[in-house]
Amino acid sequence: MAYGTYRGLFRPEWAGPLAKALVLLLVGYGLYQNRHLKSLYLVLLGLLLNTLVIFANGGHMPVSPAALHRAGIGEFEPILRSKGDAVHALLDEHTRLPFLGDVIPLPPLRKVVSPGDLLILLGIAGVVAEGALRGGLRLGGRAVALRLLLYLLLVLGLLALRS
Repeated sequence: MAYGTYRGLFRPEWAGPLAKALVLLLVGYGLYQNRHLKSLYLVLLGLLLNTLVIFANGGHMPVSPAALHRAGIGEFEPILRSKGDAVHALLDEHTRLPFLGDVIPLPPLRKVVSPGDLLILLGIAGVVAEGALRGGLRLGGRAVALRLLLYLLLVLGLLALRS
């Protein structure tokens, strides 16, 4: 879609939302195929909340200017104000469902996240815990705790790399 938009084959007004819809369908299919992992229901709920706010706002995730400043990344406000970001938009009085947008500042990570993002992260951590504890029937308590700690450190490391 991005290449087609770049080449003038698709209009950006509908190519972006269509690409997001396709990604959501693929992720939804993956969640469905792994529905035996109960923690993925948190991921699904977070995904649905993010989808709801994105589509309610024309295919863009609204971002709170106040949260940007509290997170220490206020320099992104002019970019969002000039609509220089294809994914995000600055939250204003016309924003629909503003409480579901990126309104939660995380200063230590220099990030602003949405309630849906937090549910997704909790769900992923839950899946990691489920995976660590699944082998716990054959392992001792100390080994299970160590395995769980290593999985959680791996997830935190991957999140830190993403920053």
